[in-house]
Amino acid sequence: MNQLKKWRWLERGGLLSLFLTSISFAVLVTINFRPLYRFDVDYLKILDYTEVSKDVLMKNFGQLMSYLNNPFQSVLAMADFPSSASGAQHFYEVKLLFLLDYGVFFITLIPTILFLRSLFKNQRKWLLIRPFQIGMLIPVLFGFLMALGFDRFFVTFHEVFFNNDDWLFDPATDPIINVLPEEFFMHSFILFFLLIELIFLGFYLLGKRELKKA
Repeated sequence: MNQLKKWRWLERGGLLSLFLTSISFAVLVTINFRPLYRFDVDYLKILDYTEVSKDVLMKNFGQLMSYLNNPFQSVLAMADFPSSASGAQHFYEVKLLFLLDYGVFFITLIPTILFLRSLFKNQRKWLLIRPFQIGMLIPVLFGFLMALGFDRFFVTFHEVFFNNDDWLFDPATDPIINVLPEEFFMHSFILFFLLIELIFLGFYLLGKRELKKA
């Protein structure tokens, strides 16, 4: 009986690790998917709100992303977009969230690989069916909330993850906000939820396939 309980807890821990790895992976792909921003520069006509060229804008965007991704870079320096103290503080807090996501991904990656290896070895992939069947409802729920009003969703997101108003940029002191429109973040959220849905669907189908064979 004790051995059975032990295996159940190990499987629950493995499932939790798999979910965390999947979500953090979808986040890191989304935040580093620069083709989305390059597309939005044209699609959202972002250049109408700045005096720099597209190449210069992409260079500055790269400098921002380099700061957010690099734990050893302590100073935000964009060549053509100055930052106020509050703006720099907000980007520092965003940087911490980026690094937290990377930490979650790399910490859970090995346990996740070992868990999946165990499922394949012991032909227990069917365990993935119900958790990921339920998990697939989460992106749908958040997508529905976004459809009701992205403005409210966006504000709530910042209220949850930040304990100040530094994210409310003043274009006069933080002109970077002019080239980071809300629609770009909406597209980023859509990409993230699509990735999550596809990942969860993949694990669900993996379990269903084994059950069908059995």
